[in-house]
Amino acid sequence: MRNSFGREFQVSNGNDVISVTLLETSDLHGSMLPIHYANNEPRELGFAKIATLLRRERKRAEEEGGLLIAIDNGDLIQGTPLAYHHARIDNGPADPMVLALNRLGYDAAVLGNHEFNYGMDVLNKAVGESAFPWLSANIVKAGTEVPYFGQPFRIKEFRGAKIALLGLTTPYIPNWENPDNIAGLDFLDAVESAKRWVAFLRGELGADVVVVSYHGGFERDVDTGEPTEVQTGENQGYRLCREVPGIDVLLTGHQHREIAGKRVNGVPIVQPGHLGQQAGIVRLTLQRRGERWAVADAASELAAVAGIEPDPDVLALAEPYEAATQRWLDTPIGAIEGDMTMRDPMRTRMKDNALVEFINKVQMETSGAAISNTALFTDESPGFPPSVTMRHIVSNYIYPNTLKVIRITGADMRAALEQNATYFTVDAGGAVSVNPKFAVPKPQHYNYDMWEGIEYTLDISRPEGSRVVRLTHKGEPVDPDREYDVVMNNYRAGGGGDYTMFQGKPVVKDIPTDVSELLANYILERKTVAATVDGNWEVIVGGAPGTDAERE
Repeated sequence: MRNSFGREFQVSNGNDVISVTLLETSDLHGSMLPIHYANNEPRELGFAKIATLLRRERKRAEEEGGLLIAIDNGDLIQGTPLAYHHARIDNGPADPMVLALNRLGYDAAVLGNHEFNYGMDVLNKAVGESAFPWLSANIVKAGTEVPYFGQPFRIKEFRGAKIALLGLTTPYIPNWENPDNIAGLDFLDAVESAKRWVAFLRGELGADVVVVSYHGGFERDVDTGEPTEVQTGENQGYRLCREVPGIDVLLTGHQHREIAGKRVNGVPIVQPGHLGQQAGIVRLTLQRRGERWAVADAASELAAVAGIEPDPDVLALAEPYEAATQRWLDTPIGAIEGDMTMRDPMRTRMKDNALVEFINKVQMETSGAAISNTALFTDESPGFPPSVTMRHIVSNYIYPNTLKVIRITGADMRAALEQNATYFTVDAGGAVSVNPKFAVPKPQHYNYDMWEGIEYTLDISRPEGSRVVRLTHKGEPVDPDREYDVVMNNYRAGGGGDYTMFQGKPVVKDIPTDVSELLANYILERKTVAATVDGNWEVIVGGAPGTDAERE
Protein backbone atom coordinates (compact mmCIF):
# COMPACT_ATOMS: atom_id res chain seq x y z
CA MET A 1 0.00 0.00 0.00
CA ARG A 2 1.27 3.51 -0.82
CA ASN A 3 0.77 6.37 1.63
CA SER A 4 0.29 10.07 0.92
CA PHE A 5 4.03 10.66 1.36
CA GLY A 6 4.57 8.44 -1.68
CA ARG A 7 6.21 5.68 0.37
CA GLU A 8 5.18 2.04 0.52
CA PHE A 9 3.95 0.54 3.78
CA GLN A 10 2.57 -2.84 4.64
CA VAL A 11 -0.60 -3.38 6.63
CA SER A 12 -0.50 -6.90 8.00
CA ASN A 13 -3.42 -6.87 10.45
CA GLY A 14 -5.51 -4.57 12.59
CA ASN A 15 -3.15 -4.86 15.54
CA ASP A 16 -0.36 -3.25 13.56
CA VAL A 17 -2.29 -0.12 12.49
CA ILE A 18 -3.81 2.72 14.51
CA SER A 19 -6.08 5.49 13.26
CA VAL A 20 -5.66 8.86 15.02
CA THR A 21 -7.71 11.96 14.25
CA LEU A 22 -6.49 15.40 15.36
CA LEU A 23 -9.19 18.06 15.55
CA GLU A 24 -7.90 21.61 15.90
CA THR A 25 -9.74 24.81 16.69
CA SER A 26 -7.85 28.08 16.64
CA ASP A 27 -8.61 31.77 17.01
CA LEU A 28 -12.15 31.21 18.25
CA HIS A 29 -11.93 34.65 19.87
CA GLY A 30 -14.79 34.05 22.28
CA SER A 31 -17.18 32.96 19.52
CA MET A 32 -19.50 30.61 21.34
CA LEU A 33 -22.76 31.20 19.49
CA PRO A 34 -23.58 31.52 15.77
CA ILE A 35 -24.61 35.18 15.87
CA HIS A 36 -23.31 38.62 14.95
CA TYR A 37 -23.50 40.77 18.08
CA ALA A 38 -24.00 44.04 16.22
CA ASN A 39 -27.53 42.95 15.31
CA ASN A 40 -27.93 39.38 16.62
CA GLU A 41 -28.33 38.04 13.09
CA PRO A 42 -27.32 34.38 12.57
CA ARG A 43 -23.86 33.49 11.28
CA GLU A 44 -22.26 30.23 10.21
CA LEU A 45 -19.64 30.13 12.94
CA GLY A 46 -19.04 29.56 16.62
CA PHE A 47 -18.04 26.83 19.02
CA ALA A 48 -21.61 25.52 19.43
CA LYS A 49 -21.44 24.38 15.80
CA ILE A 50 -17.87 23.13 16.18
CA ALA A 51 -19.10 20.99 19.09
CA THR A 52 -21.59 19.18 16.87
CA LEU A 53 -18.86 18.50 14.34
CA LEU A 54 -16.47 17.34 17.07
CA ARG A 55 -19.01 14.87 18.48
CA ARG A 56 -19.48 13.41 14.99
CA GLU A 57 -15.74 13.02 14.52
CA ARG A 58 -15.32 11.40 17.92
CA LYS A 59 -18.11 8.93 17.20
CA ARG A 60 -16.53 8.11 13.84
CA ALA A 61 -13.13 7.53 15.48
CA GLU A 62 -14.63 5.27 18.13
CA GLU A 63 -16.55 3.23 15.56
CA GLU A 64 -13.30 2.72 13.62
CA GLY A 65 -11.44 1.71 16.78
CA GLY A 66 -9.31 4.84 16.61
CA LEU A 67 -8.54 7.85 18.75
CA LEU A 68 -9.64 11.49 18.48
CA ILE A 69 -7.50 14.23 20.05
CA ALA A 70 -9.04 17.71 20.34
CA ILE A 71 -6.69 20.70 20.63
CA ASP A 72 -7.43 24.40 20.83
CA ASN A 73 -4.58 26.41 19.33
CA GLY A 74 -5.08 29.72 21.17
CA ASP A 75 -6.90 33.07 21.21
CA LEU A 76 -9.80 31.41 22.97
CA ILE A 77 -11.03 33.73 25.74
CA GLN A 78 -11.11 37.16 24.02
CA GLY A 79 -12.96 38.67 21.10
CA THR A 80 -16.75 38.84 21.50
CA PRO A 81 -19.03 40.87 23.78
CA LEU A 82 -19.74 37.60 25.63
CA ALA A 83 -16.02 37.17 26.35
CA TYR A 84 -15.61 40.85 27.25
CA HIS A 85 -18.61 40.83 29.59
CA HIS A 86 -17.24 37.80 31.41
CA ALA A 87 -13.71 39.18 31.72
CA ARG A 88 -14.50 42.80 32.55
CA ILE A 89 -18.04 43.01 33.91
CA ASP A 90 -18.62 39.72 35.76
CA ASN A 91 -15.56 37.52 36.09
CA GLY A 92 -16.97 35.57 39.04
CA PRO A 93 -18.36 32.52 37.20
CA ALA A 94 -16.11 30.12 35.32
CA ASP A 95 -14.99 31.22 31.87
CA PRO A 96 -17.70 30.13 29.40
CA MET A 97 -15.26 29.16 26.63
CA VAL A 98 -13.27 27.03 29.06
CA LEU A 99 -16.45 25.35 30.30
CA ALA A 100 -17.41 24.52 26.72
CA LEU A 101 -14.02 22.93 26.00
CA ASN A 102 -14.26 21.03 29.28
CA ARG A 103 -17.68 19.72 28.28
CA LEU A 104 -16.41 18.52 24.89
CA GLY A 105 -13.41 16.75 26.42
CA TYR A 106 -10.57 18.78 24.93
CA ASP A 107 -7.15 17.26 25.45
CA ALA A 108 -5.13 20.48 25.48
CA ALA A 109 -5.08 24.18 24.65
CA VAL A 110 -2.23 26.46 23.62
CA LEU A 111 -1.69 30.00 24.86
CA GLY A 112 -2.44 32.60 22.19
CA ASN A 113 -1.39 36.24 22.23
CA HIS A 114 -4.93 37.44 23.02
CA GLU A 115 -5.10 35.25 26.12
CA PHE A 116 -3.12 38.00 27.89
CA ASN A 117 -5.38 40.92 26.94
CA TYR A 118 -7.31 40.93 30.21
CA GLY A 119 -4.28 40.47 32.46
CA MET A 120 -2.78 37.57 34.35
CA ASP A 121 -5.50 37.36 37.01
CA VAL A 122 -8.17 36.64 34.42
CA LEU A 123 -5.90 34.25 32.51
CA ASN A 124 -4.74 32.34 35.59
CA LYS A 125 -8.36 31.96 36.67
CA ALA A 126 -9.30 30.52 33.27
CA VAL A 127 -6.33 28.14 33.33
CA GLY A 128 -7.31 27.00 36.81
CA GLU A 129 -10.87 26.26 35.63
CA SER A 130 -9.67 24.09 32.75
CA ALA A 131 -9.96 20.31 32.82
CA PHE A 132 -7.19 20.22 30.20
CA PRO A 133 -3.62 21.54 30.30
CA TRP A 134 -2.59 24.82 28.65
CA LEU A 135 0.63 24.21 26.73
CA SER A 136 3.38 26.63 25.76
CA ALA A 137 7.00 25.54 25.87
CA ASN A 138 8.41 28.96 25.04
CA ILE A 139 6.49 31.12 27.55
CA VAL A 140 8.71 30.86 30.60
CA LYS A 141 9.24 32.37 34.03
CA ALA A 142 11.36 35.49 33.59
CA GLY A 143 15.08 34.75 33.62
CA THR A 144 14.61 30.97 33.34
CA GLU A 145 13.73 28.29 30.82
CA VAL A 146 10.95 26.94 33.05
CA PRO A 147 7.56 27.01 31.28
CA TYR A 148 5.37 29.43 33.19
CA PHE A 149 2.20 27.40 32.90
CA GLY A 150 3.97 24.27 34.04
CA GLN A 151 3.24 21.89 31.22
CA PRO A 152 4.78 22.47 27.79
CA PHE A 153 3.52 19.16 26.41
CA ARG A 154 1.07 16.35 26.94
CA ILE A 155 1.50 12.71 25.98
CA LYS A 156 -1.50 10.60 25.00
CA GLU A 157 -1.01 6.83 25.01
CA PHE A 158 -3.21 4.66 22.83
CA ARG A 159 -2.69 0.94 22.23
CA GLY A 160 0.95 1.33 23.18
CA ALA A 161 1.64 4.34 20.94
CA LYS A 162 2.91 7.54 22.55
CA ILE A 163 1.53 10.66 20.88
CA ALA A 164 3.09 13.89 22.16
CA LEU A 165 1.39 17.27 21.89
CA LEU A 166 3.82 20.20 22.18
CA GLY A 167 2.53 23.76 22.53
CA LEU A 168 4.29 26.88 21.21
CA THR A 169 3.25 30.53 21.09
CA THR A 170 4.37 33.39 18.89
CA PRO A 171 7.14 35.13 20.86
CA TYR A 172 6.22 38.53 19.43
CA ILE A 173 3.71 39.23 22.22
CA PRO A 174 5.85 41.83 24.08
CA ASN A 175 5.62 44.01 20.96
CA TRP A 176 1.85 44.27 21.37
CA GLU A 177 0.78 43.59 24.91
CA ASN A 178 0.51 45.92 27.87
CA PRO A 179 3.67 45.16 29.91
CA ASP A 180 1.60 44.86 33.11
CA ASN A 181 -0.31 41.97 31.53
CA ILE A 182 2.82 39.89 30.93
CA ALA A 183 4.92 40.82 33.97
CA GLY A 184 7.17 37.97 35.11
CA LEU A 185 7.18 36.25 31.71
CA ASP A 186 9.79 35.78 29.01
CA PHE A 187 8.89 34.75 25.46
CA LEU A 188 11.56 32.55 23.92
CA ASP A 189 12.16 31.91 20.24
CA ALA A 190 9.67 29.28 19.09
CA VAL A 191 12.09 27.49 16.76
CA GLU A 192 14.85 27.16 19.34
CA SER A 193 12.36 25.99 21.96
CA ALA A 194 10.96 23.43 19.56
CA LYS A 195 14.41 22.02 18.82
CA ARG A 196 14.97 21.42 22.52
CA TRP A 197 11.56 19.98 23.37
CA VAL A 198 11.02 17.84 20.27
CA ALA A 199 14.40 16.19 20.86
CA PHE A 200 13.46 15.62 24.51
CA LEU A 201 10.10 14.11 23.60
CA ARG A 202 11.66 11.81 21.04
CA GLY A 203 14.78 10.88 22.95
CA GLU A 204 14.03 10.99 26.66
CA LEU A 205 10.33 10.18 26.66
CA GLY A 206 10.21 7.89 23.64
CA ALA A 207 7.37 9.64 21.84
CA ASP A 208 6.34 7.80 18.68
CA VAL A 209 4.52 10.80 17.21
CA VAL A 210 5.14 14.50 17.86
CA VAL A 211 2.37 16.97 17.06
CA VAL A 212 3.33 20.63 17.44
CA SER A 213 0.46 23.04 18.04
CA TYR A 214 1.81 26.52 17.40
CA HIS A 215 -0.10 29.74 17.90
CA GLY A 216 1.63 31.38 15.01
CA GLY A 217 1.54 31.20 11.25
CA PHE A 218 3.78 31.06 8.21
CA GLU A 219 6.31 33.73 7.37
CA ARG A 220 6.80 32.34 3.86
CA ASP A 221 4.61 31.05 1.06
CA VAL A 222 4.06 27.41 1.99
CA ASP A 223 4.41 26.31 -1.64
CA THR A 224 7.32 28.42 -2.91
CA GLY A 225 9.17 29.38 0.27
CA GLU A 226 9.16 33.04 -0.79
CA PRO A 227 8.95 35.53 2.11
CA THR A 228 5.44 36.89 2.60
CA GLU A 229 6.20 39.34 5.42
CA VAL A 230 9.01 41.13 7.21
CA GLN A 231 10.96 38.45 9.10
CA THR A 232 10.25 39.68 12.63
CA GLY A 233 9.79 36.31 14.32
CA GLU A 234 6.04 36.81 14.74
CA ASN A 235 5.34 33.82 12.48
CA GLN A 236 7.84 30.95 12.32
CA GLY A 237 5.80 28.05 10.97
CA TYR A 238 7.90 27.60 7.84
CA ARG A 239 11.12 27.54 9.86
CA LEU A 240 9.64 25.03 12.30
CA CYS A 241 8.99 22.62 9.47
CA ARG A 242 12.38 23.19 7.84
CA GLU A 243 14.68 23.45 10.85
CA VAL A 244 13.25 21.21 13.58
CA PRO A 245 13.66 17.48 12.96
CA GLY A 246 11.12 15.09 14.39
CA ILE A 247 7.85 17.05 13.88
CA ASP A 248 5.14 14.80 12.44
CA VAL A 249 2.33 17.39 12.23
CA LEU A 250 2.24 21.19 12.60
CA LEU A 251 -1.05 22.76 13.71
CA THR A 252 -1.03 26.55 13.24
CA GLY A 253 -3.17 29.67 13.73
CA HIS A 254 -2.85 33.38 14.53
CA GLN A 255 -3.01 34.50 10.89
CA HIS A 256 -6.67 33.44 10.49
CA ARG A 257 -5.78 31.63 7.27
CA GLU A 258 -7.49 28.55 5.87
CA ILE A 259 -4.78 26.02 5.03
CA ALA A 260 -5.10 22.27 4.51
CA GLY A 261 -3.90 19.53 2.22
CA LYS A 262 -0.36 20.90 2.16
CA ARG A 263 3.05 20.02 3.54
CA VAL A 264 6.22 21.96 4.22
CA ASN A 265 9.37 19.85 4.10
CA GLY A 266 7.15 16.79 4.27
CA VAL A 267 5.35 17.96 7.44
CA PRO A 268 1.54 18.04 7.13
CA ILE A 269 0.17 21.47 8.07
CA VAL A 270 -3.25 22.90 8.79
CA GLN A 271 -4.74 26.25 9.83
CA PRO A 272 -8.52 26.50 10.39
CA GLY A 273 -9.29 30.19 9.90
CA HIS A 274 -11.00 31.92 12.81
CA LEU A 275 -14.22 32.34 14.81
CA GLY A 276 -15.11 28.66 14.53
CA GLN A 277 -16.07 28.79 10.87
CA GLN A 278 -14.27 25.49 10.40
CA ALA A 279 -12.14 23.00 12.28
CA GLY A 280 -8.78 21.71 11.14
CA ILE A 281 -8.60 17.94 10.90
CA VAL A 282 -5.55 15.74 10.43
CA ARG A 283 -6.09 12.01 9.91
CA LEU A 284 -3.07 9.89 10.84
CA THR A 285 -2.37 6.25 10.19
CA LEU A 286 0.21 4.83 12.59
CA GLN A 287 1.98 1.57 11.84
CA ARG A 288 3.83 -0.63 14.27
CA ARG A 289 7.54 -1.00 13.56
CA GLY A 290 8.96 -3.47 16.03
CA GLU A 291 8.25 -2.11 19.50
CA ARG A 292 7.56 1.40 18.22
CA TRP A 293 4.96 3.18 16.12
CA ALA A 294 5.45 5.62 13.26
CA VAL A 295 3.28 7.77 11.01
CA ALA A 296 2.61 5.79 7.84
CA ASP A 297 0.11 8.23 6.35
CA ALA A 298 -1.29 11.69 7.10
CA ALA A 299 -3.83 13.94 5.44
CA SER A 300 -5.17 17.33 6.52
CA GLU A 301 -8.51 18.95 5.73
CA LEU A 302 -10.86 21.69 6.86
CA ALA A 303 -14.37 20.84 8.07
CA ALA A 304 -16.79 23.77 7.70
CA VAL A 305 -19.64 24.31 10.14
CA ALA A 306 -21.99 25.86 7.56
CA GLY A 307 -25.33 24.08 7.76
CA ILE A 308 -24.46 22.25 10.99
CA GLU A 309 -26.89 22.62 13.88
CA PRO A 310 -25.38 24.02 17.10
CA ASP A 311 -24.88 21.58 19.94
CA PRO A 312 -27.79 21.82 22.44
CA ASP A 313 -25.52 21.12 25.40
CA VAL A 314 -23.23 24.05 24.52
CA LEU A 315 -26.24 26.33 23.93
CA ALA A 316 -27.57 25.46 27.39
CA LEU A 317 -24.17 26.05 28.97
CA ALA A 318 -23.90 29.47 27.32
CA GLU A 319 -27.46 30.60 28.07
CA PRO A 320 -26.92 32.41 31.41
CA TYR A 321 -23.76 34.11 30.12
CA GLU A 322 -25.50 35.12 26.91
CA ALA A 323 -28.57 36.47 28.69
CA ALA A 324 -26.42 38.69 30.92
CA THR A 325 -24.38 39.83 27.91
CA GLN A 326 -27.48 40.75 25.91
CA ARG A 327 -28.91 42.77 28.80
CA TRP A 328 -25.62 44.62 29.09
CA LEU A 329 -25.43 45.22 25.33
CA ASP A 330 -28.89 46.77 25.29
CA THR A 331 -28.06 49.22 28.08
CA PRO A 332 -28.80 52.76 26.80
CA ILE A 333 -25.79 55.08 26.83
CA GLY A 334 -26.87 58.35 25.25
CA ALA A 335 -27.59 60.12 21.99
CA ILE A 336 -25.70 61.31 18.91
CA GLU A 337 -26.65 64.63 17.36
CA GLY A 338 -25.80 64.48 13.67
CA ASP A 339 -24.43 61.64 11.55
CA MET A 340 -21.86 59.29 13.07
CA THR A 341 -22.74 56.19 11.05
CA MET A 342 -20.26 54.36 8.85
CA ARG A 343 -21.43 53.41 5.35
CA ASP A 344 -18.33 53.18 3.15
CA PRO A 345 -15.13 51.89 4.84
CA MET A 346 -12.81 53.04 2.05
CA ARG A 347 -14.29 56.54 2.05
CA THR A 348 -14.02 56.62 5.84
CA ARG A 349 -10.30 55.93 5.55
CA MET A 350 -9.72 58.57 2.87
CA LYS A 351 -11.34 61.67 4.34
CA ASP A 352 -11.87 62.93 7.88
CA ASN A 353 -15.14 61.66 9.34
CA ALA A 354 -17.22 62.02 12.48
CA LEU A 355 -16.80 58.49 13.86
CA VAL A 356 -13.01 58.47 13.84
CA GLU A 357 -12.85 62.10 14.99
CA PHE A 358 -15.05 61.21 17.97
CA ILE A 359 -12.78 58.36 19.08
CA ASN A 360 -9.71 60.56 18.72
CA LYS A 361 -11.39 63.36 20.71
CA VAL A 362 -12.19 60.97 23.57
CA GLN A 363 -8.59 59.77 23.59
CA MET A 364 -7.30 63.35 23.64
CA GLU A 365 -9.64 64.56 26.39
CA THR A 366 -8.96 61.48 28.50
CA SER A 367 -5.18 61.69 28.18
CA GLY A 368 -4.59 65.43 27.89
CA ALA A 369 -2.51 64.87 24.75
CA ALA A 370 -2.95 67.32 21.89
CA ILE A 371 -2.47 64.70 19.17
CA SER A 372 -4.15 61.32 18.77
CA ASN A 373 -4.48 58.46 16.32
CA THR A 374 -6.87 55.54 16.01
CA ALA A 375 -8.05 53.02 13.44
CA LEU A 376 -11.30 51.76 12.00
CA PHE A 377 -10.66 48.20 13.10
CA THR A 378 -12.98 46.38 10.74
CA ASP A 379 -15.12 47.06 7.68
CA GLU A 380 -18.08 45.81 9.71
CA SER A 381 -17.98 48.78 12.12
CA PRO A 382 -21.47 50.30 11.91
CA GLY A 383 -20.74 53.66 13.52
CA PHE A 384 -23.14 55.18 16.06
CA PRO A 385 -26.88 55.65 15.40
CA PRO A 386 -28.89 58.50 17.02
CA SER A 387 -29.58 56.33 20.11
CA VAL A 388 -26.47 54.56 21.44
CA THR A 389 -26.26 51.38 23.52
CA MET A 390 -23.33 49.32 24.72
CA ARG A 391 -23.90 47.08 21.68
CA HIS A 392 -22.87 49.97 19.44
CA ILE A 393 -19.80 50.70 21.55
CA VAL A 394 -18.40 47.16 21.37
CA SER A 395 -19.41 46.74 17.72
CA ASN A 396 -17.18 49.68 16.79
CA TYR A 397 -14.34 49.31 19.30
CA ILE A 398 -13.83 45.56 19.23
CA TYR A 399 -10.50 45.17 21.06
CA PRO A 400 -9.71 45.51 24.78
CA ASN A 401 -7.09 48.17 24.11
CA THR A 402 -5.88 50.66 26.66
CA LEU A 403 -4.15 53.98 25.95
CA LYS A 404 -0.63 55.27 26.18
CA VAL A 405 0.77 58.73 25.60
CA ILE A 406 4.23 58.42 24.06
CA ARG A 407 6.74 61.11 23.13
CA ILE A 408 7.84 60.96 19.50
CA THR A 409 9.68 63.27 17.12
CA GLY A 410 8.28 64.96 14.06
CA ALA A 411 10.38 62.57 12.00
CA ASP A 412 8.68 59.64 13.74
CA MET A 413 5.30 61.17 12.99
CA ARG A 414 6.08 61.51 9.30
CA ALA A 415 7.43 57.94 9.18
CA ALA A 416 4.22 56.67 10.78
CA LEU A 417 2.09 58.52 8.24
CA GLU A 418 4.17 57.08 5.42
CA GLN A 419 3.55 53.63 6.89
CA ASN A 420 -0.17 54.50 6.95
CA ALA A 421 -0.08 55.53 3.32
CA THR A 422 1.11 52.09 2.22
CA TYR A 423 -2.43 50.89 3.03
CA PHE A 424 -3.53 52.09 -0.39
CA THR A 425 -2.68 51.10 -3.94
CA VAL A 426 -3.74 52.95 -7.09
CA ASP A 427 -4.08 51.30 -10.50
CA ALA A 428 -3.36 52.89 -13.88
CA GLY A 429 -6.91 54.18 -14.11
CA GLY A 430 -6.72 55.91 -10.74
CA ALA A 431 -8.88 53.37 -8.89
CA VAL A 432 -7.97 53.02 -5.20
CA SER A 433 -7.87 49.69 -3.40
CA VAL A 434 -6.40 48.14 -0.25
CA ASN A 435 -2.79 47.04 -0.51
CA PRO A 436 -2.74 43.21 -0.42
CA LYS A 437 -0.27 43.27 2.48
CA PHE A 438 -3.11 44.70 4.61
CA ALA A 439 -5.52 42.02 3.39
CA VAL A 440 -3.49 38.81 3.05
CA PRO A 441 -3.22 36.46 4.84
CA LYS A 442 -5.82 38.23 7.00
CA PRO A 443 -7.46 41.68 6.95
CA GLN A 444 -5.37 44.21 8.88
CA HIS A 445 -7.52 47.32 8.63
CA TYR A 446 -6.56 47.95 12.25
CA ASN A 447 -3.06 48.81 11.05
CA TYR A 448 -4.19 51.96 9.23
CA ASP A 449 -4.49 54.98 11.55
CA MET A 450 -6.23 58.31 11.23
CA TRP A 451 -4.92 61.28 13.21
CA GLU A 452 -6.39 64.27 15.01
CA GLY A 453 -4.49 67.31 16.28
CA ILE A 454 -2.34 67.61 13.16
CA GLU A 455 -3.16 68.54 9.58
CA TYR A 456 -1.98 66.23 6.82
CA THR A 457 -2.53 65.09 3.25
CA LEU A 458 -1.46 61.77 1.77
CA ASP A 459 -1.05 61.67 -2.00
CA ILE A 460 -1.20 57.97 -2.76
CA SER A 461 -0.37 58.44 -6.44
CA ARG A 462 3.21 59.08 -5.35
CA PRO A 463 5.74 56.31 -4.59
CA GLU A 464 5.66 54.72 -1.13
CA GLY A 465 7.86 56.65 1.25
CA SER A 466 7.03 60.04 -0.30
CA ARG A 467 3.27 60.21 0.06
CA VAL A 468 3.04 62.69 2.94
CA VAL A 469 2.64 65.98 1.04
CA ARG A 470 1.28 68.12 3.88
CA LEU A 471 2.08 67.81 7.60
CA THR A 472 1.45 70.66 10.02
CA HIS A 473 0.61 71.14 13.67
CA LYS A 474 -1.48 74.20 14.56
CA GLY A 475 -0.79 75.54 11.11
CA GLU A 476 3.00 75.29 11.36
CA PRO A 477 5.10 72.64 9.58
CA VAL A 478 5.93 69.71 11.84
CA ASP A 479 9.56 70.01 12.90
CA PRO A 480 11.33 66.65 12.37
CA ASP A 481 13.52 67.27 15.44
CA ARG A 482 10.83 68.53 17.79
CA GLU A 483 9.12 66.17 20.26
CA TYR A 484 5.34 65.71 20.32
CA ASP A 485 3.17 63.82 22.79
CA VAL A 486 0.70 61.51 21.03
CA VAL A 487 -2.01 59.28 22.50
CA MET A 488 -2.65 55.90 20.87
CA ASN A 489 -3.69 52.40 21.85
CA ASN A 490 -1.22 50.15 23.64
CA TYR A 491 -0.84 47.85 20.62
CA ARG A 492 0.33 50.68 18.41
CA ALA A 493 2.44 52.32 21.11
CA GLY A 494 4.49 49.13 21.32
CA GLY A 495 5.16 49.18 17.60
CA GLY A 496 2.42 46.72 16.62
CA GLY A 497 1.62 46.63 12.92
CA ASP A 498 5.22 47.32 11.86
CA TYR A 499 5.17 50.81 13.37
CA THR A 500 8.72 50.35 14.57
CA MET A 501 9.21 54.12 14.91
CA PHE A 502 7.11 53.94 18.11
CA GLN A 503 9.06 51.15 19.80
CA GLY A 504 10.97 52.16 22.92
CA LYS A 505 9.63 55.71 23.02
CA PRO A 506 9.18 57.39 26.42
CA VAL A 507 5.76 56.71 27.92
CA VAL A 508 4.40 60.01 29.24
CA LYS A 509 1.14 58.58 30.54
CA ASP A 510 -0.38 55.11 30.81
CA ILE A 511 -4.20 54.89 30.95
CA PRO A 512 -5.16 51.32 31.92
CA THR A 513 -8.93 51.64 31.30
CA ASP A 514 -10.30 49.90 28.18
CA VAL A 515 -11.01 52.37 25.39
CA SER A 516 -14.52 50.94 24.94
CA GLU A 517 -15.22 51.86 28.56
CA LEU A 518 -13.82 55.35 28.01
CA LEU A 519 -16.10 55.84 25.00
CA ALA A 520 -19.15 54.65 26.93
CA ASN A 521 -18.37 56.85 29.92
CA TYR A 522 -17.84 59.88 27.68
CA ILE A 523 -21.33 59.52 26.18
CA LEU A 524 -22.93 58.64 29.53
CA GLU A 525 -21.58 61.80 31.15
CA ARG A 526 -22.67 64.11 28.33
CA LYS A 527 -25.96 62.36 27.42
CA THR A 528 -25.79 63.90 23.93
CA VAL A 529 -22.67 64.11 21.74
CA ALA A 530 -22.50 66.16 18.57
CA ALA A 531 -20.98 64.62 15.44
CA THR A 532 -18.22 66.92 14.22
CA VAL A 533 -15.75 66.87 11.34
CA ASP A 534 -12.95 69.44 11.22
CA GLY A 535 -11.42 68.14 7.98
CA ASN A 536 -7.87 68.06 9.30
CA TRP A 537 -6.73 65.25 6.99
CA GLU A 538 -7.42 63.66 3.63
CA VAL A 539 -6.10 61.11 1.19
CA ILE A 540 -5.87 62.21 -2.45
CA VAL A 541 -4.84 60.77 -5.79
CA GLY A 542 -2.72 63.41 -7.53
CA GLY A 543 -1.37 66.75 -6.31
CA ALA A 544 -3.60 69.29 -4.57
CA PRO A 545 -3.13 73.05 -4.09
CA GLY A 546 -0.98 73.99 -1.15
CA THR A 547 0.75 70.64 -0.75
CA ASP A 548 4.37 70.26 0.25
CA ALA A 549 4.95 68.55 -3.10
CA GLU A 550 3.95 71.61 -5.07
CA ARG A 551 6.07 73.89 -2.94
CA GLU A 552 9.19 71.73 -3.53
